[in-house]
Formats: sequence, structure tokens, C-alpha cells
Amino acid sequence: MKIRVGQGYDVHRLEEGRPFWLGGIQIPSTFGPIGHSDADVVCHVLCDALLGAANMRNIGYHFSDKDPRWKGVDSKLLLAEVLRMVRGAGYEISNVDVTVVLQEPKLNPHIPAMKTCLADVMAIPKDDISIKATTSEHIGFVGRGEGIAAHCVALIFRS
Repeated sequence: MKIRVGQGYDVHRLEEGRPFWLGGIQIPSTFGPIGHSDADVVCHVLCDALLGAANMRNIGYHFSDKDPRWKGVDSKLLLAEVLRMVRGAGYEISNVDVTVVLQEPKLNPHIPAMKTCLADVMAIPKDDISIKATTSEHIGFVGRGEGIAAHCVALIFRS
């Protein structure tokens, strides 16, 4: 069995009046992330971690922010395409572990819905998806409420 691991990282600025998409669901908030797509950092780090594990470069390589096709796109569609590519190369997902760094709003009440949504998109059990939320203790751009960051590790395998 061939086992591979990949890591993803993403940040987006936050702006008043924007929708807040995270882990495939909309989070109630008066502000949201800015990006070429819907700026869902959880979907983005999942894409990068899975692509990295399969040695397929990164999300920007496959879905350039210079390409108008991806303007405002639902990031769940990007994740579905990445899964098609990774599975097309003969890999399957073992598990993923995401950490979201955000000062507010609090994310813990939304994590079960994110896991359910992502399990459907990824066609893996919810138990294979870990999502954790933390703050940056009011330090840096996240702590000042200027942005959101996320990290992900993904384990894939080929039988």
C-alpha cells in the first residue's frame, strides 16, 4: 500500500457585508472573506492538502484567480474536482484534519454541519474529517479581525 500525506494553508481578508462560506456552509455573520471564488478557506486548504499529497501542485495552479470561470465559484465544486483528480490517479482519502484560525464568530456550533456537508462532497465518512477552531488570542491580522486562516493535513493511500 502506498501512503502519502499533504499539507494545506490558506488565508483570506475579511470584509463587512460579505457572505461567510466555511466548510461548504454559510455561517451567520455580518462579514465574510474576500476571494476570487466564494473564499471558503476550509475547502481551499482541503484542496491544497489533497493535491499536495498526490503531488499535483496546488489549488492556484488548477483554478487560477486570473481565470474568469472561477469567479465567485462555490468552492465545493473545486473540492469535488480535486477529488476527481486525486481518485483518478488511483488514490483514496484516509482522513483529513483541518484547523481554522478565526477570532470571531465562534465556529464550534457549526462544525457538525461542516463535517456533514464535506462528507457528502468528499464521499467519505464524517469520522474521517476533523475540523477544529481556534483563535489567535487577539494577536496579528486574525486577532484584529482582519482575516481568517486555515491549515489542513490530509492522508491518502493507493492499494
